[in-house]
Amino acid sequence: MANLTRDTDRALAEARRVRDDNRAGGRHRRAAQASIGRESKRMKSRHLGKKIRNILIALFALWIASGVFGTIVGGIGFMGVMALIVASVVALVVLTKFPRMKVPQRADLARATDAQQLVGRTELWLEAQRPALPAPAADMVGKIGVQLDALGLQLGGIDPAHPAAHEVRTLVGETLPEVVDSYRRIPQHLRTEQRAGATPDDQLAGGLSKISDEIDRVTRQLAEGSLDDLAIKTRYLDYKYGEGDVALPAAPISPAKDPA
Repeated sequence: MANLTRDTDRALAEARRVRDDNRAGGRHRRAAQASIGRESKRMKSRHLGKKIRNILIALFALWIASGVFGTIVGGIGFMGVMALIVASVVALVVLTKFPRMKVPQRADLARATDAQQLVGRTELWLEAQRPALPAPAADMVGKIGVQLDALGLQLGGIDPAHPAAHEVRTLVGETLPEVVDSYRRIPQHLRTEQRAGATPDDQLAGGLSKISDEIDRVTRQLAEGSLDDLAIKTRYLDYKYGEGDVALPAAPISPAKDPA
C-alpha cells in the first residue's frame, strides 16, 4: 500500500509538472524562442542595447526637465513628483516594448550584401518560422543555425562577387526559405497525410536535412579553398509534397570546372 501511495504521489507530481510546463508554453515553445545561432543572438543583443539606451535617455531627459522646471517655479510639489513617477513608468513600459525586433522578410535575405547580414537575417527568419514547424523540422532548424555560423566565417574571406559566393547566397537566401515557405503553404490538416509514401512533415524534415548536409559540405569546401569546385547540389532538394503539385524550387546551378 505504501508503494502504491508513493507511485500515485509521483504520478500526480509528474502530471502537475507537465501541466505547468504546458501552461508556460512547453519545451518546444521555449526552444523555439531561443536563438539558433551566434549572429541572430548578436543582432538581438544589439537591439536590446538600443532599447536600454533609449530608456536611459528618456528617463534622464524627464528627470532633468523636471529639475529645471522645479528650479524655475520654485519646486514641483507632491503632484509634480507623482506626475514624474508616472511619466517615468510609462516611458519605461513603452520603450521596453517598442521598437520591436524586426523579423527579416524573404526579400531581405536575398538582398543581404555580406556574410554577416546573410547569416544573421537567415537565422532570425528561421527563428520566426520555427514555432509553426513540426518538432523534427524545428530541431533541424536549430542544427542549421549552428552550421550557418560556421558558413558565415568562411564566407567572410570570399569576394562577394565570386560565383561561389553567389551559389551559397542562392542556397541559404533563396532555396532554404522556399523549402519552409512551400511547407507552410500546405493546409494544416493535410500536413500529416501520406502522399507518395511520406507526409509533408516528413518531407520537410528530409528537405531540411539535405540542406543541412549541403551547408556542411559547402563549408568544408570553402575551408579547404576549393572555390572553383563548388557547385550547390540542389537537385537533391527536388521534393514534392502536399495537396497538388507543390515543389521545392531548384536554385540555379553553375557548372563545376573539370579537374585539370
